[in-house]
Amino acid sequence: METNRFVVAGIGTEVGKTVASAVLVEALQADYWKPVQSGYPPDSDTETVRSLVSNTQSQFHPEVYRLREPLSPHAAAAAEGVLIDPARLQVPETANRLLIELAGGLMVPLTPTYLNIDWLEQLGYPVVLVTRNYLGSINHTLLSVEALRARRIPIAGLVINGPSVPATESVLLSYTGLPCLLRLADELHLTKETVKACAEQVRMIG
Repeated sequence: METNRFVVAGIGTEVGKTVASAVLVEALQADYWKPVQSGYPPDSDTETVRSLVSNTQSQFHPEVYRLREPLSPHAAAAAEGVLIDPARLQVPETANRLLIELAGGLMVPLTPTYLNIDWLEQLGYPVVLVTRNYLGSINHTLLSVEALRARRIPIAGLVINGPSVPATESVLLSYTGLPCLLRLADELHLTKETVKACAEQVRMIG
């Protein structure tokens, strides 16, 4: 699968999208862009990724929307009297590879009538799907894969986060036929050094 643009999406919230993004940005020496950030300024995934990346090639593109409340984008925007305009979510121009991190999961609303997955369908970029080992994650992962495939959105592969659960992982990989691009341990102490070490284990994508 050859492309210079990827989207990092999660099967739910708090599954490790931002950590996975940092590792992939380091591995690919890609640019990073999170178009919508809620919970700002205490939550700034752009600054988190920037702080964990060592290479000098990556550029960090500014968010289109910075929303104060730590809520779903549509709700955080409404709290400020704002309606997110999908037409404003224009992908930054760059000659480098670009990694885009979604705000929330695939079915999270950007507006009351427009979901993240609607935007992904419009973009057509391959998705790196981040899953986390917990009770129920098989269901959430397979539903996410099915939703992407129903829209004919390409999937580059999975990032598996958390303690290894072979019974779960074997089902995910065999059922979906997707490659595991990266495994991340829950106990990972996040520094530039550990992110760089993880980046060396990334299976090549694109």
